[in-house]
Amino acid sequence: MIGIIDYGMGNLYSVSKALERMNYNYVISSSPEELSKAKGLILPGVGSFKDAIEILNETGLAYFIKETVAAGTPLLGICLGMQLLFEESEENGISEGLGLLQGKIVKIPGVTSSGETYKVPHMGWNELENRNPSPLLEDVDGGHVYFVHSYYATTTDQDIVLASSIYNVEVPAVVGKGNVFGTQFHPEKSSELGLTILRNYAAIVEERVS
Repeated sequence: MIGIIDYGMGNLYSVSKALERMNYNYVISSSPEELSKAKGLILPGVGSFKDAIEILNETGLAYFIKETVAAGTPLLGICLGMQLLFEESEENGISEGLGLLQGKIVKIPGVTSSGETYKVPHMGWNELENRNPSPLLEDVDGGHVYFVHSYYATTTDQDIVLASSIYNVEVPAVVGKGNVFGTQFHPEKSSELGLTILRNYAAIVEERVS
């Protein structure tokens, strides 16, 4: 069973419906006690990093997530949920993240050095380019996925960047280290390619259980 973490800022419906299409058991909960029964976790997210991390800290979910991940439970962050995995964000002032991955969340620049402009937020379909091998990207070789975001992750640890997309800058689109994974795009809205990534995550969870 996968636990979808409900902290009031996630697109719970689309994520849960994607898992239903895969016939995978899940629970949506804000209770650490209930979520601790799950064999893998999904941290969705839509909105402000600052608001999200404040809620996670106030509810004790941040502590629960870090302790559970340290015990070996797989975690998948989606969109804002991926950004929360990093050390800090500059959105609405500097805020500390969960610190599970090395790096900082910064604003997508809307203008290139040559003066070319890009609309921010980055919204719509964009192409993935695989960077580092991972079981999360099994049977995934490029393709297009659906993004909605104004901020992106920067990191000096290029080993954690599993796939990227170009939107003025190189955007880490899939990240991962150990049992921690994240997608900047919405796999649940990214057609069959996105469902393949979710299936791969479910397989990672099942492998840990077996």
